[in-house]
Amino acid sequence: MTINGGISFWYATDPTAAQPPRAPLTGDATADVVIVGGGYSGLWTAYYLKRSAPDLRVTVLEQKFCGYGASGRNGGWLYNGIAGRDRYAALHGHQAALRLQRAMNDTVTEVIDVAAKEGIDADIHRGGVLEVARTPAQLTRLKAFHATELSYGETDRELFGAAETYQRVNVADAVGSSWTPHGARIHPLKLVKGLAAACERLGVVIHESTPVTEISAGKALTPYGTVRAPHVLRCTEGFTAALKGHKRAWLPMNSSMIVTAPIPEATWDRLNWSDAATLGDMAHAYMYAQRTADDRIAIGGRGVPYRFGSRTDHDGTTQERTIASLTALLTSFFPALTGTEITHAWSGVLGVPRDWCATVTLDRATGLGWAGGYVGSGVATSNLAARTLRDLVLGESTDLTTLPWVNHRVRRWEPEPFRWLGVQALYAAYREADRHEAATHTPSTAPLARLADRVSGRH
Repeated sequence: MTINGGISFWYATDPTAAQPPRAPLTGDATADVVIVGGGYSGLWTAYYLKRSAPDLRVTVLEQKFCGYGASGRNGGWLYNGIAGRDRYAALHGHQAALRLQRAMNDTVTEVIDVAAKEGIDADIHRGGVLEVARTPAQLTRLKAFHATELSYGETDRELFGAAETYQRVNVADAVGSSWTPHGARIHPLKLVKGLAAACERLGVVIHESTPVTEISAGKALTPYGTVRAPHVLRCTEGFTAALKGHKRAWLPMNSSMIVTAPIPEATWDRLNWSDAATLGDMAHAYMYAQRTADDRIAIGGRGVPYRFGSRTDHDGTTQERTIASLTALLTSFFPALTGTEITHAWSGVLGVPRDWCATVTLDRATGLGWAGGYVGSGVATSNLAARTLRDLVLGESTDLTTLPWVNHRVRRWEPEPFRWLGVQALYAAYREADRHEAATHTPSTAPLARLADRVSGRH
């Protein structure tokens, strides 16, 4: 039987899951900085603020418990990708985007170093990221992607042919791959729990079971009281639409995952997946996977991409057809795993701005700030965002505060039902484009996918 939900596999197998949550807010309170959201963005921001200014009173308000959202449900990719880089290059010039990319490269090391410093054992293995191509069209996109990454200074990135890819990971039908060392596998829950504990050791106040219903200048409103502070920072990612006035700010995109039972060593030998690089592909409806520390494969992708009215789930339960499609994807990549037990399945939401650009913002006049819109690349990006928010709150002008994603504004998503109809149509187009490319072996990207990219603002 596949355990469906339970927040995520990471939570369902957590031996400390039965521990009671932190106490909720018990009445009106004050702080110097109040942070809404107890995921990576909020916790990293609290951590760096207290590290830099120990006397600062920092309070984190979390609607459920730390890591309830994407931070406790993601695929465990700590890597250097950032949503919107090419758009920032178009808006601010190549050099500005190059600085942003270099900051992301450094961020992978920063997270690993802080985890070691704080004694956080998050099953981190720095095996890099391998992106594979399995069709001629995917190979064309892979080569273009590789060349673009080189243009952003990744001189240590490598391009592999079919035989070299097989030596890295034995993916069925792989015709090429691109590998970067700027990536690591992590256990998402262990990182978020360790980070929350590190924040509390520094004196950060964390209130769980405390939903924030509205944010305005100088205050965050909850059912239990109002927290007033000169700075109010929104770090709610895929749950942003639940806040008053933010229904159309960021779209909560669904992503789903499954995980296998532990795989025998003899099968791992056939898969050639020895260095535990995280694995992705160049499909339009892309996948992402990791070899876990206990020798399972966790693999994810889009199921039902969006729920009408920006709704979010409660416990991570995903659709049976999504479990079936991800299982089929797993065995398509690795036929040797046909019949392997799928022990857990779950889903979660990630934040998608209308132009697919991650942002960090602070309005000095109101003290309101936010970070997010990571479009699924938030494990590392949240750390860079947090360090940038720290500098903005402290009023410091640094290399981080001049990066091109700072104070970027974007228009809101369309109202319903156009939002729902548009997202469903776009992902249907991407899936059809993948099928067309696989069936025809064309070396060119399907026109349907190009059209979908233009309509969505993805490129």
